[in-house]
Amino acid sequence: MRILLVSQMYPGPDDPDLGVFVAQIERALEARGHELERAVLDRRAGGKLRYLELARRTREAARRFRPDVVYAHFLVPSGLVAALASRAPLVLTAHGRDVRNVGAIPGVKAATRYAIGRADAVVAVSDYLRRELEAKIPEARDKTEVVDSGVDLERFQVMTPPEGATAFLCLGSLTERKNVLRLARAFEHRGEGTLTFAGDGPLRQQLEGRPGVRVLGRVPHEDVPGLIAAAHVVAQPSLIEPFGQSLLEAMACGRSVVATRVGGPPEFVTSEAGVLVDPTDDDALVRALDAAAGLPRPNQAARAAAEPHDVNRQAERLETILLRAVSSRRV
Repeated sequence: MRILLVSQMYPGPDDPDLGVFVAQIERALEARGHELERAVLDRRAGGKLRYLELARRTREAARRFRPDVVYAHFLVPSGLVAALASRAPLVLTAHGRDVRNVGAIPGVKAATRYAIGRADAVVAVSDYLRRELEAKIPEARDKTEVVDSGVDLERFQVMTPPEGATAFLCLGSLTERKNVLRLARAFEHRGEGTLTFAGDGPLRQQLEGRPGVRVLGRVPHEDVPGLIAAAHVVAQPSLIEPFGQSLLEAMACGRSVVATRVGGPPEFVTSEAGVLVDPTDDDALVRALDAAAGLPRPNQAARAAAEPHDVNRQAERLETILLRAVSSRRV
């Protein structure tokens, strides 16, 4: 099958986080014998004009490559660009921010509705996100399936944890949505161990200089397994988390997690793998850190909970959806 991949985020000099997971699925599809062509953006620079460049690349790739199916990550603008650039069967994947933008940014709802109307199938990376999308765009109800981004179980393996006091790790942007200040306060209340933030954002200055807290800034994704290996618990008590990729990667490494109840994490974080918490409850977050710190090290139950989300298994499920789109159009 000839697949044209369209994405507004792809690994490159600026290392967009979600772009890593787009490429991860892409590699798994190639390993299954499919031929892929890419129309992608690998830089954040350029403002909205860069989407015109994405449209140009997509049109040129569609004419040259003549795909059996177009597979676009993110509903708008990637999905809209793909819908306009080719008449081939179209499959879209919604990741989170693109769904949150519906109704929040003028014009996005109409553009999303058009892209979904043109699509043969829509993939949501969590059941939570599927429900959110269908509530905002009812036309998505008959064509949306859930396939998460998966985890590379070969790269993220169970590793021996370090000795000493509990080392907590938070992976992600330093923003209000990620709830990093509340996490830092909960850690300070415990008064034990260390807390490392791997990420950057507007709240960085409010985190730096706190006792026991280290802020690394943005780190390449290839460094993430090593960061997880140096931790005992990975915490992501976001106010909302559409999926929770870093939690799944931590679990694959045999690390216990503290995860938000709001969003996708309840779909894969078991009680043996970690603790689900109300992200707005300060006392509950302190208790969650305590409970996760007391779980086994390494946590084999966390690894077992991550294994059904193997990226190769997710690619197989996605392959079925892509083939169905091609077959139904031919009929």
